[in-house]
Amino acid sequence: MTSRPATAQHLRDLARLRRVRDRIDREYAQPLDVEALARGAHMSAGHLSREFRLAFGESPYGYLMTRRIERAMALLRRGDLSVTEVCFAVGCASLGTFSTRFTELVGMPPSAYRRHEAGATAGMPPCVAKQVTRPIRNREAPIHEPQLV
Repeated sequence: MTSRPATAQHLRDLARLRRVRDRIDREYAQPLDVEALARGAHMSAGHLSREFRLAFGESPYGYLMTRRIERAMALLRRGDLSVTEVCFAVGCASLGTFSTRFTELVGMPPSAYRRHEAGATAGMPPCVAKQVTRPIRNREAPIHEPQLV
């Protein structure tokens, strides 16, 4: 049986983890790293990473990159920015890392996504567009083979 102090501490830890997740959601385009997030939550980086993964199913860095890729998908669908501009607009410092993570989550490189998905959500309410274009986490995206035309 769990004691009340342990349960209360667990609830406080979950509240801190939600604040970290909310900060990532708000500040995804800022230069965030696990150490900075951990300092803000008054935890060590290792403890934050372990507890975040237990609570949300992925590491803080993985969650941050998913947020960045979601925003990048929206910017690429607009079609008025280059892939490099989108990379830096969402807070990524490396085009290579951005492209690799984008391909892992979405199933195609950002340049191909930009070509294929431009205007795909035209006329769709933003709340629906966000849901149907949400990237798949944990490398579950189907691989799109290039087709010869």
